[in-house]
Amino acid sequence: MHGKRRGRFVGWLYILPALLLYGGVVLYPAIQSVNISLYSWDGVSTPTWVGLGNYTDFLSDPELRIAIEHIGVLVVFYAFVPILLGLLSASLLARHARRGYAVYRWVIFLPQVLTSVVVAVLWKQLYGPDGPINTALEAVGLGALTKDWLGDFTWALPALGLVGTWTTLGLCMVLFVSGSAAIPTSLYDAARVDGAGAVREFFAVTLPALRPQIAVALVLTVTGALRTFDLVWLTTRGGPGTSTITPSLLLYVKAFSIGDVGAAAAIGVVMAVVCLLLALVIVRVSEQD
Repeated sequence: MHGKRRGRFVGWLYILPALLLYGGVVLYPAIQSVNISLYSWDGVSTPTWVGLGNYTDFLSDPELRIAIEHIGVLVVFYAFVPILLGLLSASLLARHARRGYAVYRWVIFLPQVLTSVVVAVLWKQLYGPDGPINTALEAVGLGALTKDWLGDFTWALPALGLVGTWTTLGLCMVLFVSGSAAIPTSLYDAARVDGAGAVREFFAVTLPALRPQIAVALVLTVTGALRTFDLVWLTTRGGPGTSTITPSLLLYVKAFSIGDVGAAAAIGVVMAVVCLLLALVIVRVSEQD
């Protein structure tokens, strides 16, 4: 018994530095943010206690409601479309060796290793009035469809969403392909013996086996959509008008442009709680039989 206690004590000593680092880097700033969200503060003068006032303003802010609606659109592009395309890629490529497969995976995964600044600058050039996209449309006789994609009130948000699809597709594909490779071939053999075709084989064998990978992809992509800031800030700054604003962008503007640090902290706290709850729900649902 004494040996077990000593072993536990030694174990805690090993992980104590990591716990202290985590507390200093993550927990303390989080607690400080919650505290700041209860004050009206410009970051310089003496804070004024407002209690939950910043949170009630959060719920009644019309710009924030628009930003949340935009997040719903971005989740479709950042999460659902890449996951569907990733599953399609996995079903077509995972169990069959094809020429150029390694190059295909490298090209699709490439956006994951590019910095957000590079991605934003690249797509800002592509979407420009004289960019390659409009040039290609004119070359094929579709000049009537050309526009300033990031300056259009209707198309600016979907255009940014497509960039999100481009950046997250590689992650989803790699997760699903690696998960498919681990599925026992006996399951596919049994499905074929039962007369299952390619589609039924996918829904009966591949899709259920990929539930853990789908859960991971959902958590990463959905929270990525909720935290979208750098791409929007570097391309449209929330414009034209308010057509591409996001909660993270509003947080930045309130903290560093308007000087309302308390309201910005409240937005950050709410978004952190939403991300955590979504992750917990996704993981719990994926674990159910």
